[in-house]
Amino acid sequence: MADQSGNSRSGVTGIAFVLGAVVVILAGLVWYIYSGGELPGESEPEIQIDLPGDS
Repeated sequence: MADQSGNSRSGVTGIAFVLGAVVVILAGLVWYIYSGGELPGESEPEIQIDLPGDS
């Protein structure tokens, strides 16, 4: 009979990969909600240009 332990192992690896991706997505959502829904760097930068001769 053929040994099918390799097939079972690949299934477990696939489940572990999907579960890991879900954990990362959930962690990102929790961080986004905890930070108030603002992404870093989203605010408008303040730029001031001083030209010579301006009083």
